[in-house]
Parts: sequence; structure tokens; C-alpha cells
Amino acid sequence: MVNQSTPVGFLLLGFSEHPQLEKVLFVVVLCSYLLTLLGNTLILLLSTLDPRLHSPMYFFLSNLSFLDLCFTTTCVPQMLFNLWGPTKTISFLGCSVQLFIFMLLGTTECILLTVMAFDRYVAVCQPLHYATIIHPRLCRQLAGVAWAIGLVQSIVQIPPTLTLPFCSHRQIDDFLCEVPSLIRLSCGDTTFNEIQLSVAGVIFLLVPLSLIIVSYGVIARAVLKTNSSKGRRKAFGTCSSHLIVVTLFYSSVIAVYLQPKNPYAQERSKFFGLFYAVGTPTLNPLVYTLRNKEVKRAFWRLLGKDAASGRN
Repeated sequence: MVNQSTPVGFLLLGFSEHPQLEKVLFVVVLCSYLLTLLGNTLILLLSTLDPRLHSPMYFFLSNLSFLDLCFTTTCVPQMLFNLWGPTKTISFLGCSVQLFIFMLLGTTECILLTVMAFDRYVAVCQPLHYATIIHPRLCRQLAGVAWAIGLVQSIVQIPPTLTLPFCSHRQIDDFLCEVPSLIRLSCGDTTFNEIQLSVAGVIFLLVPLSLIIVSYGVIARAVLKTNSSKGRRKAFGTCSSHLIVVTLFYSSVIAVYLQPKNPYAQERSKFFGLFYAVGTPTLNPLVYTLRNKEVKRAFWRLLGKDAASGRN
């Protein structure tokens, strides 16, 4: 049966077939959310208050932290509500807002991570011209372009998805509103939507990932030509955090959006989607703070302690 009118809401099934797992996930998601709020807020404060972090790298990192804060706040409160109790509904308006913001932020992060790879390429391969090439105005422009592309993609992708003829049971086999899940919920012809999603996956996932891989290929070649072991360690330290974040983000997103259509893949995609929505925003600030001496020193300075005390 097809519901041709605007639905009053949806049922987010999530992991409802595993009630004991839901209680465990509630605790994990809640702790992850609190760590996300703490870690990304700390990075925003340090990047804003510490003059020594007023550089392109930390400008882009602060954008990523702000994006992760918005990302998790869009979905985690609803997710916690559904995991804790028997009510697993979301209104049509709530689903629409979640879908729009999620698509905007996800696309923006794909572009932003590519921009950060370009920043690392210039820093390692053209260090003498870094300040001239990556100037503050260009940083603002690149960040603005990333957010604008995310907004345009959301405007293009979401309306055709929300106007699909959804089945009357209104059961979304996921823990949040995402485009692939709503396409699967439709009882009508979804050929156009699937093609649109595939094209978007190539443009906003595979192309940026390819550019990142090429950038780091050039960086690796330049580092291997360096005779100084200290220079190699510095270049590795400069790029390793970003590489870890890229790996975490793209591996989970590709598993969600470019998976084959079968029940086993759908079950796996729930866990990848959970990691993509909750895990990566939690791990990103940990990766950048635990592996970055400048951020550690800025943290100790913020606490009013001597930088040397937090050097180790």
C-alpha cells in the first residue's frame, strides 16, 4: 500500500529487534555525544582564543569541529530518545529537517576534508610559499565554497526524496532519516532517485577521495626525497592526523551510501551509519588533540600553566 498524501511521521526501527543492544547503545551514544561536545568545543575555544593557532590549518580544523557539533546535535538527541523508550517515531517535519541538515553537513565535510588535504600539500611540498598561497582570504573562500556546495547538494537531493510515494507502514529500517533509507521505504519507482544518489556519490565521495589520495601521493613522494629524518617526522606528524580522520570518515560513509542492495548489507550499514554519525565526530577531536603538540600546549596555556609543563 502506498501513502500518496504527506505522511504524519515515520517509525525509526533502528535496532528495535535487539532490545538489550539498544540499552547498551544508549550508554555508548550518550557518552560519545558528551565527548563530542567537550572535544569539539575545546578545539573551537583553543582555535579562537590562542593567537598561536590562528593559522590556516586550525581555521579549517575549527570549521570541522563546528560541523561535527552540528552533525551530532542533528541526530543524536532523537537517537537517544528512540533507544531509551518504546516510542520510535519522528514527525515528517522532523525527518525533513534532519535529512536536509545531515545531507548539507555530510557533503560539506567531504569538500572540507579535501580542502584540508590541499592545505597539507602546500605546507609540505611548497613550505616557502605557504603563507603566500594559503592566505586568510583564500581560507575563508575555500570554507565558504565547501558550505555552499553542501547547501546546494541538500537543496537538489532532498525534495525529490521527500516527495516519493512512501509505503503506508512508514517504517524506516534505520535509526535516523537518510536518503538511502527513505528510497527503500518508497513503494513507487525510485529509478531517478537512485541515479541521483549514485551521481552524488561519485561527485561528492569518490572524486574528493581521489583528490585526497593524489595529494598524499605527491606528499609522500616529496617526503621520501627529504634527507632529514627530522623533516620526515615533522611532515608525517603534520599529515597523519588528517589521514586518520579521512580514513574514518570515508570508510563509514562509503559503506552507507555506496553499498549493494541486499538485506545483509543493510544490517551492516546500520552499524557503519552509527559510527559515521556518532563515532567519527567523537574521534576527530581526540585524533587532533592527542597527536598534536601545538594543541596540547594551547590547552595548557588556556589553563594558565606554562607550556613546558604540558610538553610531554
